[in-house]
Amino acid sequence: MSGKILIGDCVEQMRTLPDKSVDLVFADPPYNLQLGGELHRPDHSKVDAVDDEWDRFDSFADYDAFTRAWLTECRRVLKDDGALWVIGSYHNIFRVGSTLQDLGYWILNDVVWRKSNPMPNFKGTRFANATETLIWAAKSRGQRRYTFNYDAMKTANDDLQMRSDWLLPICSGEERVKDANGDKAHPTQKPEALLHRVLLSSTRPGDVVLDPFFGVGTTGAAAKRLGRSFIGIERDEGYAALAKARIEAVLPTPTTQLDVTGSKKSEPRIPFGMILEAGLLNPGDELFCPKGTKAARVRADGSLVHGDLSGSIHKLGALVEQAPACNGWTFWHMKTDRGLTPIDVLRSKIRANLG
Repeated sequence: MSGKILIGDCVEQMRTLPDKSVDLVFADPPYNLQLGGELHRPDHSKVDAVDDEWDRFDSFADYDAFTRAWLTECRRVLKDDGALWVIGSYHNIFRVGSTLQDLGYWILNDVVWRKSNPMPNFKGTRFANATETLIWAAKSRGQRRYTFNYDAMKTANDDLQMRSDWLLPICSGEERVKDANGDKAHPTQKPEALLHRVLLSSTRPGDVVLDPFFGVGTTGAAAKRLGRSFIGIERDEGYAALAKARIEAVLPTPTTQLDVTGSKKSEPRIPFGMILEAGLLNPGDELFCPKGTKAARVRADGSLVHGDLSGSIHKLGALVEQAPACNGWTFWHMKTDRGLTPIDVLRSKIRANLG
């Protein structure tokens, strides 16, 4: 396995971990459903709801104290550029969100998981509960660095910016981990598709992911498949054993296939002057606006001149377009055998040579 499972109370086990040793936390804490009795369908059959001992707290105050304890330890073990995801229902997520803000986390997004196949409301007394909320938070306010694979998520979404409402099915069928009797082993097992998206969006290969409420190991399975390491904490030895067997059966993705679409923001900055130094353009060459109706001359220092106007590729582009700003790399074009081509292709050549 590309990780380890610790058995015991999550707060006590986290206290054994070094400071700033974890890149990401994914937490699916108890919901504190406060069920007043059994739930039944219209045909009087019992609904298999979450009524386990681990989801029972004597009061909201007890639940809040528990939440503060585990979130405090998570923040201690997170690296300074780390982040946390926590998922919950309307029963607990607002209390968790308030506590994590009190502790100094900084919320980046709330993501709504829209379940494509939710359980109906059998009594017909409320709307069908078809969503859960995930909070994505940086370790600290003002944190300048945290992992977000924006371009990879856009690529996964057919080149559309991924939104904060995710339509995914609940865990069911063959994905459900079964116990020795063939029944579902855990009442709140999350679909691996959800963890795949979380980890792909906010971690890199080799990162360490901590799940303090490991259950039957969905986080570990997704982490191993994506080349991430994991630390899972689970107090129920039966769940831990099922998680271990499940993760051992996962085939990891070959390391050569783990790269994702990168962001240009993370690539080395290439000033326009380097294009001239490399001989890809020369002083006196003409560049054109996208329609080819306006031209500018390249000067030896990498500036452009158009009539009485001059400046960098960005400044002159904005002046020519009478716009507040302009990306000169995509605005200015050069003539080729195939027509006008953005000068950004020259920047890509320089980056390729540097790489």
